[in-house]
Amino acid sequence: MGSRGSVIPFFMQKKNAGLLPITDEGMTRFNITLEDGVKLVLYALENMWGGEIFVPKIPSYRIMDVADAIGPECQKEVVGIRPGEKLHEEMITPTDALCSVEFEKYFVILPSINLWDVNKFAQTFGGNFCKPGFSYNSGENTEWLNVEEIRTLIRDHVDPAFEA
Repeated sequence: MGSRGSVIPFFMQKKNAGLLPITDEGMTRFNITLEDGVKLVLYALENMWGGEIFVPKIPSYRIMDVADAIGPECQKEVVGIRPGEKLHEEMITPTDALCSVEFEKYFVILPSINLWDVNKFAQTFGGNFCKPGFSYNSGENTEWLNVEEIRTLIRDHVDPAFEA
């Protein structure tokens, strides 16, 4: 949230012009704060067995909700998806799910070469193997941020003086 790759600082900069360029009205993204990202990295460093990828369970937002949170009075112009850009972020693909374990606050994609007992890993941390065909993407997420929650996050993590 608020990183160089985030749309939030871009929209905040464009707000004064009264026009927010929207890539696609159906676009979604995952949201994580810097603080939560650091916490996950530290947790992974303390608990990893080697070679696995930790994927946080985090909320999604709709690009139109971010636009409404930042510039409710702004005109929104759909400009189209750029080459290589995705409509939704996908953190676990159906292929990844074949070697992924779900835990309460995160998923773990296991290494493709078994370096240790994956069943013992899942059991040690209370995880369950993902079902075949499972995917984790921002468009099908079960947790969503609304406009007011996005505004609060912007004030708390990007710009304390932010006003919509």
